Amino acid sequence: MSKVSVLVVDDAPFIRDLVKKGLRNYFPGIQIEDAINGRKAQILLERETFDMVLCDWEMPEMSGLELLTWCRQQESLKTMPFIMVTSRGDKENVVQAIQAGVTDFIGKPFTNEQLLTKVKKALAKVGKLDALMAGAPTKMNSAFANDSLSALTGGKAEVIKPAVRPASVGLLDQIARASGPAGSAPAAPTAPAAAPSVAASGRGQGQLRLPSGNQQCVIKALSLKEALLVVRRGEVLPQVLDSAVLDLEQGENAEIARLNGYLHAVVAYEPKPDSDWLQLTFRFVDQDAQKLDYVSRLIARGTAQKHFVPGG
Repeated sequence: MSKVSVLVVDDAPFIRDLVKKGLRNYFPGIQIEDAINGRKAQILLERETFDMVLCDWEMPEMSGLELLTWCRQQESLKTMPFIMVTSRGDKENVVQAIQAGVTDFIGKPFTNEQLLTKVKKALAKVGKLDALMAGAPTKMNSAFANDSLSALTGGKAEVIKPAVRPASVGLLDQIARASGPAGSAPAAPTAPAAAPSVAASGRGQGQLRLPSGNQQCVIKALSLKEALLVVRRGEVLPQVLDSAVLDLEQGENAEIARLNGYLHAVVAYEPKPDSDWLQLTFRFVDQDAQKLDYVSRLIARGTAQKHFVPGG
C-alpha cells in the first residue's frame, strides 16, 4: 500500500509541531515534511511529490496565498489538496483564497478533531484516504480531540495553581464590562472563520479566540514575547498549550491585528480555586515584522503595564 505524504508549512514551530503530532497520532503510516515559509515549501514541492499541503497564510518571504497561486500554475499540482490553516477568516480573504484554488480552510485556533476532519475530507476527494486509514483508530478519543496539550505531551495534565495576588477591582470591572453583566452566561462560541468583534484596544481590551470559543479579555501586561490576559471563567476551562489567536483593533480604520500563539500558563486570578476570573499567559508564535511592530507601538503607548517581565 502506497504511503501518503503531507507537507506542513508554517513559520511558527509550535503550529507545525501541533499539526504533525496530531496527524501522526491518528495516521501511523503518514509521511510528513515541513517548511518554515512558502519559499522553502516551493523548493520541496519542486523536488518531491506530496499528496497534500497544509499551509499558513501569513509567512515571510512567500505567503500561503502566493504558494497556493504558484501551485495551481504547475500542471502536476493543479489538483493536489491545499488546505489553508489560518486566522484570516474574513469574507474577502476567503473569497481571495477560493479564487486562487484553495481546497479548504482550517481556522486558527483549531482542535485536533477539526484538523483530522478536514484532512480526511480532502484526501477522500482524491482517493488517498483509504491508504491512510489502515491502522488508524476507529474512534477518536474525545479528550485528545479537543486538547492540544494531550497532542504534544501525551496526556500529562497541567495542574492549575491559584494566583497568590489579590484581585484588582478595577481590572475585574473592565473584564466584566467586556464579557457582559456579572453572573451572566458566557457568550455562545462563534466559528473561527467569523469576523471578530473586538473591544477598543486603547483600553487594553481584545478578543481571544480559543478552540472552545471566543472570549473578551483585558490585556493586563504586554511584551514582545507574550501577553498577560484576564478572562471570565466559562464552562470549558482553557488549557495550557491550547493554540489561540488574540484579535486587536489597530489603525484609524479599525483593522484587526491577529496575533497567533498558545497558552503558556493558566491560573486563577483571585486567590481561591473557584475564582470567576482566569489569568492567561499568551505566548506569541508570529515572526511577522508588521505584527511585532504593532505590538511595539502598543507597548510604547503604555497600553499595558510596563513592569511586566516575560517568562522564559
